[in-house]
Amino acid sequence: MRQGQQTSAGIGSLSPGHSEAADKASLRRNNLGVVLRRLRESGEQSRTKLATALGLPKATVSVLVADLIRRGLVREGELDRAGAVGRPHRMVDLDGRWICGIGAEVGVDHITVIALNLRGTVVHEERLALDVPSLTHQAALHKVGDLVADCLHAVGEQGMAAVGITLVTQGSIDRDSGTVRVAVNFGWRDVPACAELRERLGPHAPPVLVENDAEGGALAEYLTTGGADPQELVYVTGGIGVGGAGILDGKLRRGSEIGHMRFGRDDRPCACGRTGCWEASVGLQAFLDRAADPSDPVHDRSIDLAERLGQLLARADAGDQRTLAALAEIADDLALGLAVLVDVLNPSRIVLGGYFAVFGRYLIDKAQRHLDDRRISPTATHVVVTASTLGLSNAAQGGAYLALETIFHDPSVVEVRESQQPG
Repeated sequence: MRQGQQTSAGIGSLSPGHSEAADKASLRRNNLGVVLRRLRESGEQSRTKLATALGLPKATVSVLVADLIRRGLVREGELDRAGAVGRPHRMVDLDGRWICGIGAEVGVDHITVIALNLRGTVVHEERLALDVPSLTHQAALHKVGDLVADCLHAVGEQGMAAVGITLVTQGSIDRDSGTVRVAVNFGWRDVPACAELRERLGPHAPPVLVENDAEGGALAEYLTTGGADPQELVYVTGGIGVGGAGILDGKLRRGSEIGHMRFGRDDRPCACGRTGCWEASVGLQAFLDRAADPSDPVHDRSIDLAERLGQLLARADAGDQRTLAALAEIADDLALGLAVLVDVLNPSRIVLGGYFAVFGRYLIDKAQRHLDDRRISPTATHVVVTASTLGLSNAAQGGAYLALETIFHDPSVVEVRESQQPG
């Protein structure tokens, strides 16, 4: 997980009880990661600026950068001549043009597979409309495997190697065993998802991890969007399920099933078997049921979700009263739930993803007014509500970022390359 914008991370005395050589090697690996993460967080900069920001001697930073260049993780760029007196400094930035991470998201009505390079640039993306609950988990994971295999082939043709794959799903997961414990909207229980996907991909596939979709989405938002306090946000995603996760103090706070918080407004049944859950009031199915009859094509899961939401957005923009009334009800219930999250977590920023982001202009203003009205005093934290700009693939993007985290944590796992292309 991203470590945040630290100024002296990885710097310290040697630990007692270990050999000096081993401790120096550990410290070097840590500092390589600190430099690489700093470049991800702050963009290209000179060695001098890196040294100042990290509190390391410039000579040490120069040695670390040279090591990262040999591994193909950093490249030199243009000279920095901006207002400097004396000799200009050569800028350095992330490279990793030959490295990527893959995120594979399983949703109720789709599978999305995306590959990102070390700089966070999309190098491959594919999305398949699929009614996942109608399939066995084996059949669904076979479809995921097909798309991931296509992705591995596509990035290989670009001269890239995937360092990892993250399977992103709804529900409760066990990361250590790679198991989806409960995904009620899929009908999955105790599914050994990582093992089955690895079996489908074969022995030469990269390592496979599993992550919850809300955590993946939160990480993607944190790494790609700015804000008054980039180390703090709560991410809430709207799909058939409603999930949430937080970034607090620069660390991913893995979550709770926020979609199953209970409100007293009604007793709608929820897929979890209880009634009155927030998900039953503001989840995608609740919105679709309010906005359209069951025979309407927007309920057809064989049609890509982006297309169906686009139809509903066009209706809202055209002034369709049923769609607008449905959005107004969703906005009311959404604001109530967000207020609870604010009371508990006190974030400075809430980012809405999934279908909430698609209809952001119909939902955000009401949520913002509700939260503003609840502020106890003018000195209380002002929470800013925004919509994700990453589209419906942000959870898959988060999975790809997670697959790359091993590199940012310990760049020494990447072998030194025999030859380097000019930057």
